[in-house]
Amino acid sequence: MSQPRVIALFPEASFGAALNCVGIAQKLRDMGAIPVFLCHPGFTGVFAEYGFKEYHLPAPSQPQAQKNEDYWQAFINTHLPHFNLSAEAQLPTYVAPTWEAIVDTAIDAEAGVESLLDQIRPDAILLDNVIMFPAIVRSGYPWIRIVSCAETEIPDPNVPPYLSGLAPEDDAAVTRFEQTYLNATASAHQRYNAFRKSRGLRPLPAGTFLENSDRLNLLLAPSAVRYSRARPLPRERFVFLEGCVREESRFDPPQLPADDGPLIYMSFGSLGAIDTDLIGKMIDTFATLPARFMVNVGGFLEAYQHVPDNVYLGSWFPQPSVVEQSALFIHHGGNNSFCEALFHGVPSLVIPYCWDGHDNAQRAQATGTGRRLDRTTWSPDTLREAILALLNDTPMAARLQRISREMQAEPGARRAAEAVMAAIDVSH
Repeated sequence: MSQPRVIALFPEASFGAALNCVGIAQKLRDMGAIPVFLCHPGFTGVFAEYGFKEYHLPAPSQPQAQKNEDYWQAFINTHLPHFNLSAEAQLPTYVAPTWEAIVDTAIDAEAGVESLLDQIRPDAILLDNVIMFPAIVRSGYPWIRIVSCAETEIPDPNVPPYLSGLAPEDDAAVTRFEQTYLNATASAHQRYNAFRKSRGLRPLPAGTFLENSDRLNLLLAPSAVRYSRARPLPRERFVFLEGCVREESRFDPPQLPADDGPLIYMSFGSLGAIDTDLIGKMIDTFATLPARFMVNVGGFLEAYQHVPDNVYLGSWFPQPSVVEQSALFIHHGGNNSFCEALFHGVPSLVIPYCWDGHDNAQRAQATGTGRRLDRTTWSPDTLREAILALLNDTPMAARLQRISREMQAEPGARRAAEAVMAAIDVSH
């Protein structure tokens, strides 16, 4: 009898990518494989909580760890005002420094990734990131790319530029954004290509930090919001997923003093939770609505002193379970959040602040699966109007229920696991 396949999953250090990979790993485990995780410092225990073995990248010394924590806190605090800018204006102010930091992370992690892969000796590596770690290619093990950001990450003439939030037909804005993006990322890209060269890898085209896999690429882009590409991606190497929703424990909403009305869930992700001022103002508006609200505030519970009777705050929720029970999901446009809303037939009110949140906000509006609200121009009146309109949009509700049925008939996590196992069998 052949030995079970060992599959190493390496998500970036964000909960969106991490929990997307958990969903795929759960299905791989059901199929008899042994999924393990390469784990960034700070994510220790996240994957073990779901029963997976973790291999930890080297943790910095205590003084260095404190220095790193201080750096990232300062980084976020510095860039919080930039979240109020347009997607194009964020390119030099936020996107360019973020790419510099991502390149630093790839360089710093290289030796650790190489060492862990030598230790694990996997049958395949699943990389869910926005940048290639040369150690993965150099290891010689088959590797598979996961695109858990928006589909826009893989360009096409019919697809608007990555991170732009633009409609594809807005030709002048698309051209201007593309050139601004290349200019803003040129320094980080040049430094990254020099690093790749030092590790024996070919350079990548301008603006590109991660190549497609020659073996298999998985894209979290449900058919309901997918673009019609001018150059269709080869089906033998590119598999589109109907979302990728993990199996999660059941969440029973707590009884609230004001316990009437539909359940509405809000989460802006671990990064967006830092904007306590914005969330606090939204909570004040929630108090005026005939609904119940579950609000994910991350590690900032202590920032909220006065919580309305119809609002429950938490530092973490088993999100798929909460979304399934909700009538509306207010979120930042993260691809996992958007896909979970679609999977469960729930409308999205997207208030984007950075990265592919702009892309998903545009897509929700364009496909009639939700609405976009600008984080700088909203008011209590416009927020109330948007919430009530989405709760009472009968045609959208019917459309989303159809989308949900179609997605649940072909779950993305299962489809991903099947594609991975088939690709591994071919390589062996």
